[in-house]
Amino acid sequence: MEKNRVIIVMGSDSDLPVMKECAHALEEFNISYSINVCSAHRQPQKTASLTQEAEKNGAEVFIAGAGGAAHLPGVIASYTTLPVIGVPVRTSFYGGADSLYSIVQMPRGIPVATVAVNGAYNAGLLAVQLLSLADDSLKGKLKEYREKLSQGVEKKNELLQEKGIDEYLKEKEK
Repeated sequence: MEKNRVIIVMGSDSDLPVMKECAHALEEFNISYSINVCSAHRQPQKTASLTQEAEKNGAEVFIAGAGGAAHLPGVIASYTTLPVIGVPVRTSFYGGADSLYSIVQMPRGIPVATVAVNGAYNAGLLAVQLLSLADDSLKGKLKEYREKLSQGVEKKNELLQEKGIDEYLKEKEK
């Protein structure tokens, strides 16, 4: 059985529509992962156990998403020295600013990398970048990915120059 290199954790299943994007990014690079619902506040012992067991089983990076108080990434970081990436999930009250501040304002000594509100895809890519530090094939795949991004932008610009603003926007709406 292949070890899960990345462990994705969310505080609630309501976070899954956002956090699934982490999985999509990891799948694009063939990175093994597990995805879990685990509440830092409602299941503190399970959070500790999940983190410690994953580390023992060879996990290399954690991605944790949460909304509101959003303590999950920090709690996970308190139980491991492995990299933890926090994904602030948008909330209805403050649009995710509360989640962002909760995750990004970690105390000195317990860092959590933080992406944009609902930035789960980028969290997955950041995990790939971290894993690529010791994996040259991943570095190559990341370079190819970036080149595809660049080519996509170039094609859009060529089409804009060819069609003009109004026609470009009409075609984009289709």
